[in-house]
Amino acid sequence: MITFPNAKINIGLGITEKRSDGFHNIASCFYPVNWCDMLEMIPAKTLSFQSTGIEIPGNPDGNLCLKAYHLLNEKYDIPPVQMHLHKIIPIGAGLGGGSADGAFAIKMLNDMNQLGLSIEEMEGFATELGSDCPFFIENKPVYVTGRGEVFDTLDLSLEGKYIVLVNPNIHISTKEAYSGVTPTPLSVDLKQLLTSSINEWKGNVVNDFEHSLLKNYPVIDNIKKSLYQKGAIYASMTGSGSTVFGIFDDEIDLSNYTEYMVWSGKLD
Repeated sequence: MITFPNAKINIGLGITEKRSDGFHNIASCFYPVNWCDMLEMIPAKTLSFQSTGIEIPGNPDGNLCLKAYHLLNEKYDIPPVQMHLHKIIPIGAGLGGGSADGAFAIKMLNDMNQLGLSIEEMEGFATELGSDCPFFIENKPVYVTGRGEVFDTLDLSLEGKYIVLVNPNIHISTKEAYSGVTPTPLSVDLKQLLTSSINEWKGNVVNDFEHSLLKNYPVIDNIKKSLYQKGAIYASMTGSGSTVFGIFDDEIDLSNYTEYMVWSGKLD
């Protein structure tokens, strides 16, 4: 069985509060995009995992795909599989690629073993993997609060819009990103703004991480400015960076981004 875990973007990202458990409360929109990894699983005599494509740092035993298997195996005693992850989505880029891999692994294992898990049950397992993981179970636009696991419906569709994602090959750690942010309650109704016209977003729908990171990494600021110069309706850094996206009515010339990792396509 093969599946294609996709990335997501943050449209607006407010860091609203430092929690007693060390995490932060946020407010954001998660929106899926079709920049995808590839994940294959086949039945096997022993559990194994390998990856190709972009090199994944750290111990492979800590990969979220394997953690997803162990979570389900602990409860359902599922048979072993051979996993092969071909990594395409940039790592540490604010796109949720690792979270998507883990969530899609849960969905694959549910299907392969006919566990019959509900959306809510799969989201519960995904929450144990990480804050962003539950989003990828239903994989549709949502308004997000809490530490990224509390979802509210959002009447937002960007279907047919053209999106460009530019990653300048900079890895920004979560620790670094949060070190430049002072949690502050939202000064605007972000959810209401997101359901207004996209033409109202520029200057109003803000990613709080940009305040410090655009100063620390001028290349990210330059990419954002260039997307606006090319006619973006809205442009922003996604997540804690370093990827920047621009939303357009039509395709644009990408020839001046050849030194970066770039993905473009239509939004669903």
